[in-house]
Amino acid sequence: MPIVTLSTKVYSDLQLKLIDKLLESMLKGLKVDTEISGVTPRRWVRIEVSDEDEKVALRYIADEIGICPTLLKNVEKFSTLRGYVSSIDKKELHIDVGVFSPNAIDATVSLQHLQAQLADGRKIALKKLAELFGFCQNLPLTVKVHSVDKENSRVEAVLSEKQVTLYRSWTKSLLDRLIILGASSNEVMLALKQARCNRDVVGVEPLGLFEHAIVCKLGTDAKGLIPKIGKKLWNANFSIFNPRKIPRFLGEWSVL
Repeated sequence: MPIVTLSTKVYSDLQLKLIDKLLESMLKGLKVDTEISGVTPRRWVRIEVSDEDEKVALRYIADEIGICPTLLKNVEKFSTLRGYVSSIDKKELHIDVGVFSPNAIDATVSLQHLQAQLADGRKIALKKLAELFGFCQNLPLTVKVHSVDKENSRVEAVLSEKQVTLYRSWTKSLLDRLIILGASSNEVMLALKQARCNRDVVGVEPLGLFEHAIVCKLGTDAKGLIPKIGKKLWNANFSIFNPRKIPRFLGEWSVL
């Protein structure tokens, strides 16, 4: 009966029930039992898988949700990992990619790599990049491992091609996005309905099981939605992606 750690975090214990229902729906038709065995200190979800089709179920779970490496020895160069922003300093973006045994080790994305991937190499401060692209704690990001130093317990990474492509498409759309962290899709949709904001919204894009981006209609300011739906999602955190600021700033300024 293997125990694996899903590449998804929960923000409250109540969300474990939603994951339980999701697994039940995903694996319907297979002879397999899944049981949530706990949550790690950094809020990753652990499950136990058993019965006749456990190998098939594990492959499907890995494809659809993802499974954390848990150990540094399982992290390979050039592999793609899904993680969450854990902290931001002046020179690095720290990403929790699910390496936590025996110690928690984040992957780091350097300012230089972020400048190359997101700002055409311009010397933009990380604080400003975070503001432009909505980087904040618990934001889901997909990274590609650049190097692994097992002796010094260090993992260096860059944003994955998929992640960079996503930001490019968001920028070209010219539509604001309100990023919501810590709420299910049903909770987000209900909040929009109760706040009567549906006419201001094109749709809701999933970034993770409990992370979403509300796509605003052209002319709608994402920041203006926060007071309206924030009281409906009082346990969630918000971040803003404003595509109109990005080309304007990158075209006019260079910040050390």
